Amino acid sequence: MLRAEGPVQEVHLPRGLKVWLVTRYEEAKVALTDPRISKNILAGSHVFERHSPPDADRRMFDQALTVHMLNMDPPGHTRLRKLVTKAFTARRIELMRPRVEEIAADLIAKMADGTEVDLLEDFAFPLPITVICELLGIPIDNRDEFRAWSNTLLSYGTQEQIAHAGAAMAQFLFEHVDRIAAAEPTDDFFSALVHADDSGDRLDRNELVSMAFLLLVAGHETTVNLIGNAVLALLRNTDQLQILKDRPELIAASAEEFLRLEGPVNIATFRYTTEPVELGGVTIPAEELVMVSLIAANRDPERYADADKLDVTRDARGHVAFGHGIHFCLGAPLARLEFDVALTALLKRFPGIELAAEPETLAWRDSTLIRGLLTLPVRLS
Repeated sequence: MLRAEGPVQEVHLPRGLKVWLVTRYEEAKVALTDPRISKNILAGSHVFERHSPPDADRRMFDQALTVHMLNMDPPGHTRLRKLVTKAFTARRIELMRPRVEEIAADLIAKMADGTEVDLLEDFAFPLPITVICELLGIPIDNRDEFRAWSNTLLSYGTQEQIAHAGAAMAQFLFEHVDRIAAAEPTDDFFSALVHADDSGDRLDRNELVSMAFLLLVAGHETTVNLIGNAVLALLRNTDQLQILKDRPELIAASAEEFLRLEGPVNIATFRYTTEPVELGGVTIPAEELVMVSLIAANRDPERYADADKLDVTRDARGHVAFGHGIHFCLGAPLARLEFDVALTALLKRFPGIELAAEPETLAWRDSTLIRGLLTLPVRLS
């Protein structure tokens, strides 16, 4: 494994892009917080050009979808995050529990009509997409379109496919923002954001579209794959499954172990050095692309004993599955809540759930960023 060879390695991604990959826990935390490693990808587009092969496709999102806080450094990042943070506090998210439980119960009831289902299609996807669409005031009828667009944008599609998905997503979100802006303000989160005026500051139209895109995609992708990956891990480790069936009060805390062991994000989004940076004795020159392997860092044996083993009773706090520092995932409290509700409801209603395919036949998404299955067939009882 790369981690055994050193904390930082120069590698080439499948499309030929040269990056420096960080794989050890301590160096990952530094790379995720060092101000010399920038997230301002728009300003650093020349770095991508420099390290791409001459014949590389330029798979860039529609620009209207990129001016969000994940692609910014302070002070721009600070300004945008301040405007949305209050909607994602742990206390505000906990108030959503009854509605999340209601959605989960409806999905469980529908699955009970069958003996074999695709858990992603019938449960893990519709739960978080319904929640985030309601939060953003987006008609749930569009959820299949969002899933297709999101899968294309976050996986290895062609340049034409990515351009089409980005344009379609941007057009829909511009129309949605305009509808909300033209309507009377309400207490709903996104309406409040569109009409917000925080000490004279508010998001402009492009910023609102990018923010909606970030919240929409991150708001369901993380939880879909957290639920799917966790259920697969449990069905492959029936002793751990039995622990959670016997002690459901452990489910909420077990989320941290699933995030650590098989988190929904493979590698954190792009960064680049603005000056030379030393990590673990390795000097990365200025204007080099840096990627942090969250999966590798979370399985670093120097940080976690028996790091490749699932232990639902482990204290896995401190993992970097949600990032670290100022870019720590804003929606982490929501993902944790949805995981708790989903797994609790699933194991209570279907305690005999089992995998309906051989584990080695399951296909994983073709993505540097996302760690998630294409399907998860299960048998219910």
